Amino acid sequence: MTKIYFGNAGSGGLGNEKGIKHAGELGLDAMEVAFTYGVRMSNSMAKKIKKTAEKNNIRLSVHAPYYINLASKDRSKITASKKRILKSCERAHYMDASPVVFHAGFYQSRNHEDIYNMIKKQILDIKKKIRSKGWKVKLAPETTGKPSQFAGLDELLRLKRSAGCSICIDFAHLYARSQGNIDYNEIMKKLKHLSHIHCHFSGITYTTKGERSHKLMEKDFFMPLAKAIKKAKPKSMTIINESPDVFGDAVKMKKWFG
Repeated sequence: MTKIYFGNAGSGGLGNEKGIKHAGELGLDAMEVAFTYGVRMSNSMAKKIKKTAEKNNIRLSVHAPYYINLASKDRSKITASKKRILKSCERAHYMDASPVVFHAGFYQSRNHEDIYNMIKKQILDIKKKIRSKGWKVKLAPETTGKPSQFAGLDELLRLKRSAGCSICIDFAHLYARSQGNIDYNEIMKKLKHLSHIHCHFSGITYTTKGERSHKLMEKDFFMPLAKAIKKAKPKSMTIINESPDVFGDAVKMKKWFG
């Protein structure tokens, strides 16, 4: 039987400990700690958050800061990006949170294969540092909402095979990236071999250039994905809501899924 963990992205302004408690009170199963604008957390606080999550039966993951580009033309920005990811991984280790999700980079009108190889090289180096520290975390580059960003689903699956990393499937991003031309059944077939699928979902607006913004969830928008998940019967799955109402819409998804 498939185990689905439903949860919220960030604490909705409550702070991580209160956010975890609130998620538990609402009957949710997961929370993604958001280091959106920087890692402003000590290791001792991370340990406290771990205990709070354990008491409330909340599965934790982490979203690294948005200021990350492992394919930048500026080497100093790559170095800074890796430091932000590693800092996120350190806190994740002490929170017992995994995976660490991040947006890997941008194409910037450059050859896609070159960008793929650049990002692969940096992920392998980050993994090496994680092993040397003994941190128990997995890296999960995320599918992005714009074709100008790395990467789509097939590219990430290729990266997973070659770099041995995990991945985060943002179904809303894939919806925007494809201009709404999406086949959830086909996507789930490609993911079915994974022991655990970590993903994001929310309502989304987009333009011809891709993702514009997240919006509140509507049942008619969620149910095609829910039906595809039920049909595919993956081993286990975490679905993190990123809408403007992270708690409310996560609760709705869990209810609608049944």
